[in-house]
Amino acid sequence: MNRRDFSKKTLSAILAYGLLDSLFASNAFLPAIRPIAGKWAIELDAICRDLRLEKIPQTLWQEQVESLFNRVPLEDILQFIDFERLSKGFEFPDLGVNTRYVKFPPLDGLPARTAFAKKIFGLKKDRAIIPHGHSNMCSAHLVIKGSFRQRHYDKVREEQDHLLIRPTIDRTARPGDSSSISDERDNIHWFVAETEAAFTFDVIMTNLNEKAYDIHNLDILEGVTTKDGLIRAPKLDVETALKKYGKMH
Repeated sequence: MNRRDFSKKTLSAILAYGLLDSLFASNAFLPAIRPIAGKWAIELDAICRDLRLEKIPQTLWQEQVESLFNRVPLEDILQFIDFERLSKGFEFPDLGVNTRYVKFPPLDGLPARTAFAKKIFGLKKDRAIIPHGHSNMCSAHLVIKGSFRQRHYDKVREEQDHLLIRPTIDRTARPGDSSSISDERDNIHWFVAETEAAFTFDVIMTNLNEKAYDIHNLDILEGVTTKDGLIRAPKLDVETALKKYGKMH
């Protein structure tokens, strides 16, 4: 190959690479998935608005959101939320979890401000989303990378310094698996990362029933089993809970 031919081929390669890079930067490849993921985002917002307006019960919201998670290919959701960018340079704490807010791309039919908060949660291996429950809050959690030991409990009764809870879920959750919490079902959850890095995408609804939401960190390992099969677990402040549960050994 002479110098002139070599220069032409090199220039063509540079131009092709530049065009490809520009297409990625401008999200030109997204239209292939946007009809699916866009519809998913619009429907998700509608379900959350129904919950906010108390048009549907919390348990139905849980069923609808988890069903919606299962209907869309995970690859489309990852591209839609721009997971590659969100996870780039992600800082994993030595205790517990770190988060980043998710921003949806602008879409016709999707309000600029959604009815729910949206985040990714990321952990290193053996780190945990510490055992805790909520009041006046619903959330749904889609595993998008890695795997977790995932445990849920029903909140049966609250005392001043304890919660009485019943185990409901104990499994390994992998990419594509989802779960949810509400005041009515599976209220307490506890995730421990089983892979070098693990992430969830979370949909979060706070201050439901026109009441401020609250979080109760629990010392489940110190809980006492009652005669009717419940666990009477002490409440913990967040610093103590992180020291005990933020990094499992």
